Amino acid sequence: MLNAQGFNEFEIEREGFRLRLSRYTPPPPVHAPTGTQAFVPPAVTPVAEPGAPAQSTTTAPSAETKQADASADEGLHMITSPIVGTFYRSPSPTTEPFVNIGSHVEADTVVCIIEAMKLMNEIQSDVRGTVEKIYVENGQPVEYGQALFGIRK
Repeated sequence: MLNAQGFNEFEIEREGFRLRLSRYTPPPPVHAPTGTQAFVPPAVTPVAEPGAPAQSTTTAPSAETKQADASADEGLHMITSPIVGTFYRSPSPTTEPFVNIGSHVEADTVVCIIEAMKLMNEIQSDVRGTVEKIYVENGQPVEYGQALFGIRK
């Protein structure tokens, strides 16, 4: 209904029942921990496949790597997620992705889908250019404002 009517939000209240639908959800509020210890997520250690050569298990990227990544992103227009949900590069698992690295996009070209609460939201490019980077893997959860694509204008 939101897509069909072009609404960003819809709210109805009847007999003590209230329903509110919105295309864009604000990020969840951040609460300070109430206990004496804060939750610290465990470090992720990559697991090599059997027979694969051993790889370095360094968990923190070096300063040079961070600087190189930042300079590579310089000059790119970022397409960010307008909602919290699950990122999909194609309309179905058996079809080609909307865009790949090197694809030319126009303003309003659909670049991906973000699923939020069983609703599929098409995300469109807001600029004309070439896809230089894809920051998110297919099926990965995304946050509000998270970079999805880097577009070279």
